[in-house]
Amino acid sequence: MAERTVTVFGSSLSEPGDAEYEEAVELGRKLAEAGFAVATGGYDGTMVAVSEGAHEAGGSVTGVTAPDVFPHREVPNRFVREHIRATSLTERIHELVDISDACVALPGSIGTFTELMVAWNLAFVARFSDSPPNPVIAVGPVWEDLITHLGAQLGTDTSLVTCVGTVREAVDEITRRVPTS
Repeated sequence: MAERTVTVFGSSLSEPGDAEYEEAVELGRKLAEAGFAVATGGYDGTMVAVSEGAHEAGGSVTGVTAPDVFPHREVPNRFVREHIRATSLTERIHELVDISDACVALPGSIGTFTELMVAWNLAFVARFSDSPPNPVIAVGPVWEDLITHLGAQLGTDTSLVTCVGTVREAVDEITRRVPTS
């Protein structure tokens, strides 16, 4: 079986020393130690943190960037070993979901929200092709509140997003649901 990949979405604004940053480093490390490759948007914040943690643990790191959208960010962070260039933000998000066996949303803003919604929607429509949905894990109370609210307002399947409180719980959920060999 080919190496399994977990895509991680999160804030581009967190910095070393921030709790969110350090949790993202831990997530990357724990995923690599569990035998997973990681993929991120390839830039700063939690993206570099996850990449750093995975790299330190000997894991594979893929960055999917969108240089036309972010011209001031021409290259991915220093831990990215496989670099995929997308031509648009939409293509970038879809590439990140398409190459993954599971997705994790860490705390973030509107960009992370959009990524989480795309992963959730693709898990939802997987049933139309008789495919099992890839796990979608959301870390933190803001996502749990949001998923619950959207599920109630939109009448959609909230069971497709597993909300957890910590990155350790996210890794436990992924290792339980996504075999590495």
